[in-house]
Amino acid sequence: MSRPISCGSFSIRLLFLLTLGASAQTDFGQTRFICTSIPVDMDPMCSAPMQNSGPADDIKGTIMQLRETILQQKETIMNQKETIRELTAKLNRCESQSAPEPPQYGRGNTSSQSNSLKDLLQNKIEDLERQVLSRVNSLEDTKNLVKNESTENRGKIESALNSLHQRISDLEKGQKNSRPTNKFQITFPLRTNYMYAKVKKSLPEMYAMTVCLWLKSNASPGVGTPFSYAIPGQPNELVLIEWGNNPMEILINDKVAKLPFVINDGKWHHICVTWSTRDGVWEAYQDGLQRGNGENLAPWHPIKPGGVLILGQEQDSLGGGFDATQAFVGEMSHFHMWDRVLTPGEIYSLANCSSKTLVGNVIAWTEANVDIFGGATKWTFEACRQIN
Repeated sequence: MSRPISCGSFSIRLLFLLTLGASAQTDFGQTRFICTSIPVDMDPMCSAPMQNSGPADDIKGTIMQLRETILQQKETIMNQKETIRELTAKLNRCESQSAPEPPQYGRGNTSSQSNSLKDLLQNKIEDLERQVLSRVNSLEDTKNLVKNESTENRGKIESALNSLHQRISDLEKGQKNSRPTNKFQITFPLRTNYMYAKVKKSLPEMYAMTVCLWLKSNASPGVGTPFSYAIPGQPNELVLIEWGNNPMEILINDKVAKLPFVINDGKWHHICVTWSTRDGVWEAYQDGLQRGNGENLAPWHPIKPGGVLILGQEQDSLGGGFDATQAFVGEMSHFHMWDRVLTPGEIYSLANCSSKTLVGNVIAWTEANVDIFGGATKWTFEACRQIN
């Protein structure tokens, strides 16, 4: 015997079946619902009033209609599952090929299938975005870790470099303190109007003089101005210059004598110039040998005291007014000056390093007497090693 179906249990089962069908449906197209008018005093979940369960035939018809609806929905779900499998297969082929093939659907609504494919692709893109974001976050964490390690390593490297620099400074100080104060050279690597050396001592009034120095240069045209001595009102009191294509010249009180020196071959050369106010007699020596002589160079004009002696630049004003085109380019060492005329033998001994005690009584070449400016540099130098 069949049990009578109560309104409450039927309503619950009907609601459960409708809910199950709605949750399983992806895109069913048009769905049919059966509506039945009921009196006001009846339960909307039942086809009969609450006090009466209704005829069995009506219940049976309703159950049949629900069964038919469920079967239709089941068929639709199966069709959708088959479509999804086809779309998944086509999507896999699209991903494995460089150019996607146009989709060919076996069944179902074309618009609905296109939307499903778009949804699948969108889901795939979202998955890839999540993977990329996860990878980026991982890389950021790695970068922060590496950055921290790099900061720590950089600190260690800087500390090591500072220690090394301090060690080098200590060694340089020790070398400077241990080497003789006259064994150095000054280098003027560029032709500028700011690179020079200044002799701390000024010249006394002199009625005769000898100036000697070592030079090395390959500058062209002209090696420039090895030295210049200016006094107030006269910037060309005593100048040695080789400017442009002109030969080297010695100027005393703006009077000029041309010197037969050839020194711009990139080799070290020892040069000396002597002068006496009596008749303005002068002599020029290169590498210990006399290369020229003359007279009437500023005769009876003593070299005035109280001026500024500059190495590497020509002065147009007292201690300044430098012109880059007249700057000395090269290396210089052992600048000495006497207030007398040295003999040819003395000059020769200086050039071949046979005399180590003959030094200038007016200007002697020591580091304490010379300051450098503008990028000129001091280096250890031994003249006798250069020629022996």
